[in-house]
Amino acid sequence: MIRHAASLAAIALATAACGGTTSPLPNATEPADMPMPIENEAMMGNMADAVESATATIQTADGAAGGSATATATADGLVVTVSVMGMTPGVHGVHVHMTGKCEAPGFTSAGGHWNPGTSEHGLENPNGAHAGDMPNLTVADDGTGSLSFTLKSGTMAQLLDDDGSAFVVHAGPDDQKTDPSGNSGDRVACGVFAAS
Repeated sequence: MIRHAASLAAIALATAACGGTTSPLPNATEPADMPMPIENEAMMGNMADAVESATATIQTADGAAGGSATATATADGLVVTVSVMGMTPGVHGVHVHMTGKCEAPGFTSAGGHWNPGTSEHGLENPNGAHAGDMPNLTVADDGTGSLSFTLKSGTMAQLLDDDGSAFVVHAGPDDQKTDPSGNSGDRVACGVFAAS
């Protein structure tokens, strides 16, 4: 009997040493809610395309609230709806810019106009327009203004890519044809787009 028990113990030790399998505990369960890792950029792009809207909270160079811009994905393109406040009355160039960074006072950190292709600037330019080019925004005497426009090129995935994008209000009007920025002057307000 003792010899039989010793033999069983030796067999069990030999099996363990040879990499034998072990059974899970009776109450052990596999975690069902563990997030799956994203393994490639194509999947990330598909996730960004699934985002239906992105909003930029606009601030002026002195940090005051300047309004908002919302991009909404539609079958016709990205509809950008802008509502501003606290702006100088008059006509202002407004554009989506290629980098999601708004460092005051000049907002040059936002880079050039959003242009995933190789177009030139301006809605009236035969070689344009940039994906981020928009009509001018008219600001009333009370400092408010609004505008809605459909961007025909560029996708939500490109808008929300690794370095993001920003919405910029310029000091003057855009002439809609001069490359690269339509002579629209200084950048007076800026907001970074984020999924909303």
